[in-house]
Amino acid sequence: MGVLSATAAIRVVPLGAGQDVGRSCILVTIGGKNIMFDCGMREFWEEGPKVPGCYAYLRLCWLDMGYNDHRRYPDFSYLSNTGSFDDILDCIIVSHFHLDHCGALPHFTEQLGYSGPIYMTYPTKAICPILLDDMRRVAVDRKGEQNFFTEQDVRNCMKKVTPVDLHQVVHVDDELEIKAYYAGHVLGAAMFHIRVGDQSVVYTGDYNMTPDRHLGPAWIDRCRPNLLITESTYASFTRESKRTREHDFLKKVHATVRRGGKVLVPVFALGRAQELCILLEAYWDRMDDLRAGKVPVYFSAGMTERANEYYKLFINWTNEKIKEGFVERNLFDFRHITAWQHEFADRPGPMVLFASPGMLHAGTSLMVFKKWCHDPRNTVILPGYCVAGTVGAKVLAGEKRVAIDPHTTVDVNLAVENLSFSAHADAKGILQLIKMCAPRNVMLVHGEKAKMTHLKKRIRDELGIPGFDPANGEAVLIGGPDDKEREMRVLVDGRVARRAWNNAEERQSRDADAQGAEFAGTLVMAPNGKPAYILPAPKTHRFPAPPPHCAVTKLIDPRPYITPPPDSNLVHAMNPRGSLLTAVETALRRFVIGCEISSGSAKEEVMRIKRNATDEVVTVALLADPACGVKIDWDGEGQLAEKVLAILNAVF
Repeated sequence: MGVLSATAAIRVVPLGAGQDVGRSCILVTIGGKNIMFDCGMREFWEEGPKVPGCYAYLRLCWLDMGYNDHRRYPDFSYLSNTGSFDDILDCIIVSHFHLDHCGALPHFTEQLGYSGPIYMTYPTKAICPILLDDMRRVAVDRKGEQNFFTEQDVRNCMKKVTPVDLHQVVHVDDELEIKAYYAGHVLGAAMFHIRVGDQSVVYTGDYNMTPDRHLGPAWIDRCRPNLLITESTYASFTRESKRTREHDFLKKVHATVRRGGKVLVPVFALGRAQELCILLEAYWDRMDDLRAGKVPVYFSAGMTERANEYYKLFINWTNEKIKEGFVERNLFDFRHITAWQHEFADRPGPMVLFASPGMLHAGTSLMVFKKWCHDPRNTVILPGYCVAGTVGAKVLAGEKRVAIDPHTTVDVNLAVENLSFSAHADAKGILQLIKMCAPRNVMLVHGEKAKMTHLKKRIRDELGIPGFDPANGEAVLIGGPDDKEREMRVLVDGRVARRAWNNAEERQSRDADAQGAEFAGTLVMAPNGKPAYILPAPKTHRFPAPPPHCAVTKLIDPRPYITPPPDSNLVHAMNPRGSLLTAVETALRRFVIGCEISSGSAKEEVMRIKRNATDEVVTVALLADPACGVKIDWDGEGQLAEKVLAILNAVF
């Protein structure tokens, strides 16, 4: 075994949220330390629609449309094929309490066995169990799922968490330190700056550069990290002003209640619910025709009510206006907004209800919608995007007859409005944070590939900073002693290898001088002695002295590399060895960089690969019949041989 990565390079592998939104999980290797940023789960279907920057409210959607198997979680097998995660990871850092950032944590700790350090802020640690346990109850009690983490698992998981304060420097060990910065977005959300020696990385999680009515804007000092890993949900989108959106919202609410109608605002329990409640509370204070109980305002009880208590508890995480007025009055003690009771839905007269969930796919919001949707005096205001297939999406599409379930169809006569109150930074905000942080490199995650490409170009053109956007399972090496802007692609399994192969072919079709990808990582041997995976190096691993001579064989099925003749009777008479040797040689030429590859004669059926820098030589020879495969021979340390093995294992 040996390490193939270059000295001083920072290595990043998205296990989730790479060219994707949801299931955030980013593995960073820096200075020999392996850090996992976020441990989320997928909350909506993988084949969902691609809509510009509209993911702020995709919460709990997986309960009706997402996966109910291992695919909802990041691919933890990349870390270890033996389950020894404590030997690999130095720590986990969770940015905030949304399930696509923390939802897989109890699974990883209690079911897969990770017991190492976990860090998050105090509010995140307090609120995470609420969402995790609510998700567990719905999955197990309502959907009947098996092998899901338990309530006790959630409690045991949270016991492993070390909470941190903003700007507190935490020493994970003698070399690794972390520091949290305010991220806005939701209560307790934080960006994290990690440092090992003279190298550092900033991970943003989700953040918002625009202050709102209950949270301040994200902020970080000019720390000049080697790499900034930033979300890019709104990578190519710039929102209209917050004041305009608030004015439109209040205008539509007031117009509805004036004509005697009811207003339904589907929201998720944490974040936007508090923001819109504060907005409406202040408006009711100013309007004589609304306050004093003339037009009641409600929020659905349960999670929202509990969440409000945490906002009161962690008042120091809110914005300056709320903190300054806290002595006189806590703005989360609403005077005009009270808890909802189900029987209120049948009461006559105008009213406003904030109800969860936010896409009308279940719960109180859907129940009330079915009762109110027939009356043209009423209005539903959806303050975010709705996944296709939800009742919210159908209503926004203008459908006048909506199927609630296989047995229920309703007529939609009420007014429908869609106003975006996202807590994510838009393109302008992302560029603002980059200028504030002044990184040497930027990596985009938590977004769509096409939008990332657009933003990457802006970052390069406007700021002169190189950008990266790896897909899930695709690693990138950044930096190194010889090239400050170096990018080395690391192919971590066969699927990624084939995708990179196709990308390399596409690049070469445009540029004849384009080079392929480079492998890096530790080549882990399976119990049968065959190369298995390319993994990050375990933090405690000590590599043994290399033997003087080694040889490894790898069997390859030749059938995919043979073009059958028109006459199928001739197939068995064909010799596939020439085609197989060509395929192996093509793979090695594509991915082995900085080496000479000489082909032997057709009779010899052998290739020699020589690394120019070290004169290391590896031979690759076809096995004798009846087996189809190759034999790799080398002397010495075998770093080049490991690279050859890794390539052949991933491509074939």
